[in-house]
Amino acid sequence: MGKVTGFLEYERTAPLKEDAKARLKHYNEFVQAFEIEEVNREAARCMDCGVPFCQSGCPLGNVIPEFNEAVYKGDWHLASTILLSTNNFPEFTGRICPAPCESACVLGINKSPVSIEEIEKHIIEIAFNKGYIKAEQPLIRTGKKVAVIGSGPAGLAAAAQLNKAGHEVVVYERDDTPGGLLNYGIPDFKLQKDVVTRRIALLEKEGVVFKCNANVGVNVELNTLLRDFQSIVLAGGSTIPRDLPAPGREAKGVHFAMDFLKQQNKRVKNFAVDGEAILATGKDVIVIGGGDTGSDCIGTSNRQGAKSVTQFEIMPMPASNRTTNMPWPTYPMLLKVTSSHEEGCERGWGVNTKEFIKDENGNLKALRVVDVEWEIDATGRPLNFKEKKETERELPCQLVLLAMGFLHPQKEGLIEKLGVELDNRGNVKAEEGKYQTNIAKIFAAGDMRRGQSLVVWAISEGREAARKVDQYLMGHSSLPSKDGIPYA
Repeated sequence: MGKVTGFLEYERTAPLKEDAKARLKHYNEFVQAFEIEEVNREAARCMDCGVPFCQSGCPLGNVIPEFNEAVYKGDWHLASTILLSTNNFPEFTGRICPAPCESACVLGINKSPVSIEEIEKHIIEIAFNKGYIKAEQPLIRTGKKVAVIGSGPAGLAAAAQLNKAGHEVVVYERDDTPGGLLNYGIPDFKLQKDVVTRRIALLEKEGVVFKCNANVGVNVELNTLLRDFQSIVLAGGSTIPRDLPAPGREAKGVHFAMDFLKQQNKRVKNFAVDGEAILATGKDVIVIGGGDTGSDCIGTSNRQGAKSVTQFEIMPMPASNRTTNMPWPTYPMLLKVTSSHEEGCERGWGVNTKEFIKDENGNLKALRVVDVEWEIDATGRPLNFKEKKETERELPCQLVLLAMGFLHPQKEGLIEKLGVELDNRGNVKAEEGKYQTNIAKIFAAGDMRRGQSLVVWAISEGREAARKVDQYLMGHSSLPSKDGIPYA
């Protein structure tokens, strides 16, 4: 291991951030990089546990103690080799992953866990800077063709792995640029798009073909794909947002969060925005939903110059620390204060929306809300709620952003025409571990299969689905599984 007593000698450090007022003036990333000495010191905190729970906590099975040791020793080539053996895109997860590995870190039982996510980001960025990351074409092509539908993290991971196996891979993306959620769902201040385009360019050099503005089942004939490709991977994501059908929902000024975020990402790229402009400038903004998407709406609204920003969540306020119902090494549902919250936001929990109030022109002018009280079971899980008396009130607001998650993939077009089976939640039915639908040559991965989840889970699903496709096409697979992956 790197340093036997490192976890006793050093405390966890976090990278510095640009001042909140300064960073609100732009959409660039604002987290500053560690100095090399700081990264090495943080890696030295790794205990090299007999049973590395961090590794099992990571959906990708990242070999964390080993790359921490390489970082401590300053062997960045080995560190990047180890990291890339399990994770195709550490530059994404190192920026936007909620780091379940850190929640499972043994050091986290009674101290702050190792900053695994930051170490991961530094490994891949240093590897790019040192020229370790180069396009690698497969030595042999199999002659098999695979279509991947969707270029989000699951689709990109599946495409990368299938290309490594020697198959010809064509990725179909209905938007104008590859990347899916990475490109149009996550703000640039969390993930600058040059990081995404850098990886897309590398995949193209390795032989992956991207076809944009290609909506399969709409302007791309499905029968053509079924005829020309030996296998198809469905990786279109979970794109139907959860709505809030309260009275007045039709008011002008009530929008889904992703429509708002996608428009701003296009503006940052200097791309034309489709439809009516959704802007927070000069408005009282209320974000309904307490997750990462809601947080992204807060940061974007403040950068657009909102008059005020408020975030509501109908669920009760989470605990600040682990409880008996959230023991280590499980991933705890704790109160999160994101960088966007630090930039300015009023927050409320246990708040239910009763009505969107319109003016005489149909424009949103206020929100009628009420506080609720939850019944909690013995495990700490909320069951039912009731309204608190005398808490109903109206809040001035000209823009509401609905960020309450996603229900299932879009069924119109591709899914309906394919006739693949769906599960009871409306996702494409494909058993975990097999990823194969009821149509033998068609596989599914990511949010389209498992429902709304994390980017790191999407990458894991894409990798595992690719392995099953390879096995289907070749009778066996040359691609590694999560178990016992060689890295040297």
